[in-house]
Amino acid sequence: MIELLASQATERVKQENLTIVCIPTSFQARQLILQNGLTLSDLDRHPELDVAIDGADEVDSDLNLIKGGGGCLTQEKIVAGYAKCFIVIADYRKKSKSLGEQWKKGIPIEVIPMAYVPVTRALTKNFGGAVELRMAVSKAQGRLLPVRSCDSPWLYSLDKDLTVLTNGFDSQGPVVTDNGNFILDWKFDKVHEWSEVNTAIKMIPGVVETGLFINMAEVVYFGMEDGSVSVRKKEPR
Repeated sequence: MIELLASQATERVKQENLTIVCIPTSFQARQLILQNGLTLSDLDRHPELDVAIDGADEVDSDLNLIKGGGGCLTQEKIVAGYAKCFIVIADYRKKSKSLGEQWKKGIPIEVIPMAYVPVTRALTKNFGGAVELRMAVSKAQGRLLPVRSCDSPWLYSLDKDLTVLTNGFDSQGPVVTDNGNFILDWKFDKVHEWSEVNTAIKMIPGVVETGLFINMAEVVYFGMEDGSVSVRKKEPR
C-alpha cells in the first residue's frame, strides 16, 4: 500500500509540479522517498505536518488502530501526532469491528531493555492476557553484528555464545528498535476500554510507547478484495 502511495505521489509531483516534503517513519519509508526522488526531511526542519499517511495492522469501528507489527510504533506515532490530519491506508484484512478480531499477534509495546521483565509482569497482572518478548526468527552462526529494526531489525543476544548474521530475518535474539529498545507483544484476552488502557500502560515505568493509536486517525481507506475502496471516517463528537 505505502509503496503504491509513494509511486502515485511521485507521478502527481511530476505532472502537477507540486512541492512536497516527506518525513519517514522507518528505514523502508526513507528508502521509498529517496528512490522516488521525493524531498526528504525531518521534524527538526518541519515540526508541524499537513498530513501523515500510514498503514495499520488493524482498525476497529471507532478508528482505534493497532500498529507496530514492523517495529516502528514510536516513530509512527510521533509523526502522526504532529500532523494536522492522519490518514490510514489498509487492505480489507485489517478491517474489524473490535481490535483483536483480525490481528492475533497482540499489541506491540516498546520498552527500555532493562525493564522488559517487570513491565511484562505488570501487564499481565493489571490487564490479563499473555506477553511475549519479540524475537528474531531463527538461530544462526557467524559474527555478531547489529542490524537495524523497523524493516530489518537490530538484534541483541542475551547469550554470549549465541551469534547472529547481519540478515535480520535469519537470526535469533530480541528485536531491538531504532531507538535501542525491546518490543513486547501483549496478546490481550478481552476487549478493553482502549483509551484508558493505553494511558495506564504508558504510565508503567519502562514503557516507551504503545502500538495503540487512539483517536488519531481521521479517515481510513480499505482496499477491498474486489478492487473497490471502503471508507471509514471518524464520527463527529
